[in-house]
Amino acid sequence: MCAAAFLLVFCSPRKPARVLVLGFDGLDPRIVDLLMSEGRLQNFARIRRDGAYGRLISARPLLSPVVWTTIATGKNPDQHGIGHFVAVDPSSGESVPVTSRNRMVKAVWDVASDEGKKVGVVGWWATWPAPLVNGFVVSDHTCYHFLFPQGTNPPAAAEGLTHPPGLLSRIEPLIRKPADVGPVDVAPFVDVEPDELARPFAFEDEVSHLRWALASSDTYRRLGLELWRSERPDLMLTYIEGTDSIAHLFGHLFRAADLEGELARQQARYGHAVEQMYVWADKALGDYLAAMDDTTTLVVMSDHGFDLGAAQDDPSKTRDMRRVSEQFHRLEGVLYLFGAGVRRGRIDRPGILDVTPTVLALLGLPKAEDMPGRVLQDMIVVDPPKRRVTSYEKNALVAGETPHDPKVDPQILERLQSLGYVGEGGRPRSPQGERNLAALAFQAGRYEEATAAYERLLKEEPRDPALHASLAGCLGAMSRYDDAGRHLDIAIQLAPLNVEAYHNRGVIYERQHRRDAAIAQYRLAVRYDPKYEPSRQALLRLVGSADVREPRSEAEQQAAASAATAATAAPPG
Repeated sequence: MCAAAFLLVFCSPRKPARVLVLGFDGLDPRIVDLLMSEGRLQNFARIRRDGAYGRLISARPLLSPVVWTTIATGKNPDQHGIGHFVAVDPSSGESVPVTSRNRMVKAVWDVASDEGKKVGVVGWWATWPAPLVNGFVVSDHTCYHFLFPQGTNPPAAAEGLTHPPGLLSRIEPLIRKPADVGPVDVAPFVDVEPDELARPFAFEDEVSHLRWALASSDTYRRLGLELWRSERPDLMLTYIEGTDSIAHLFGHLFRAADLEGELARQQARYGHAVEQMYVWADKALGDYLAAMDDTTTLVVMSDHGFDLGAAQDDPSKTRDMRRVSEQFHRLEGVLYLFGAGVRRGRIDRPGILDVTPTVLALLGLPKAEDMPGRVLQDMIVVDPPKRRVTSYEKNALVAGETPHDPKVDPQILERLQSLGYVGEGGRPRSPQGERNLAALAFQAGRYEEATAAYERLLKEEPRDPALHASLAGCLGAMSRYDDAGRHLDIAIQLAPLNVEAYHNRGVIYERQHRRDAAIAQYRLAVRYDPKYEPSRQALLRLVGSADVREPRSEAEQQAAASAATAATAAPPG
């Protein structure tokens, strides 16, 4: 029996909730907390006060298509197959944005659709061509795509933008383009002259890029609201990218003190853009809160955080002093649960793999046993599942399968092939993504798998020093020290300042109990990159200091001399 009448909802069988997922790319929890404390984010404050909250722990590589696909599938990148922003067509060699065909497992919307739920997806990464689901999909190419040179879709993307195809004509009046974003729209974000808005569109121009981010974000916000209300799906996921793009454009200016020269001029024009985008996100959240009813559970999240206002002391982290790189992404994003079936309180270290299992539980569906995450059971009220599911992947594509994805209409596939977007007989490849997946396999201790991946990549790029150094790390982990040494020699010949190669050589020496030689290699790595943390930590562990001034032992002097010789040697032909 329940302890009191008002607890009845927690003790009686509960109907599954409708679930509304709202994703803001790159929204940083520290900045949300700061602006909430200043009273500027009232809707975020409400869902934190009356719902559940935790800092969502992401996973590297902190690249949007990788992490958002991990969130949507509940599977790691080596399972879902997306490791980077772009894939390469195997027949043409052309780089194209990752597509739904690169994903090798089912997303949560596929699972829910297969289980008889009505689903909707708006703007989520890697959803073009739009999959066939019980419901609707507005793919990530609907509002053009920031990876396309002019911010507009190529002709091929006209196919598969939405499911059902007829949805596109219905939503077209709600789609905003950069040209639709005028002086009144940009005024809260930046201080620019009207003639700057008249320039031709170019992503290299910060004002054009800002207008794209605002147009895209507002379009997906409007489409999500309209389709949530009109279609009444059991599950809908809406993705908004602008919070990340504007941080990339102007994040170095966020409340930064004592700026001078060009940076001071930038701050006068663009310094309030980031916080205004957070205020915009709070208003968008308020719109979705207003569209909820008492049967809805709202899930709000970001894929990672952002180190805003950080000094630009490392040129590798900047792009023309405006577009800071992904190296400024932070591992912690936000996660809020609010509404039906949610308990108030702090969520204990939620991870990106926990989102899909929790969404399935809210829908009344069991977590599959091949999903490595957990249901956030302490913060939601759900009835225990009546069945076990080993995997939802019985109809999923697997690596190496070809092209006739049942979710893509054959005529669409034929059109894409004719225009060079996918090759005959194979899914697009992503070499940088394959590097990322190989690195993840290495980090997980799957050394043979990582070795095979690096060897495949080296067949295509035999003069890539980073690949040789990475392969050497795998071989060394399997105690194949002679083979590892040969690849390290090649890596250093190709790139004499290759810090990873020196570090990996140090690891091998350390495993061979050659302590002085290992220290010498670690010191070389830190000498060439004083911030290379793996070697710094090794030196702190071995000698108690990461000081790399003059070598102190004969082994170090010999290693330094060898490095100097390698630096002047011609790379192998």
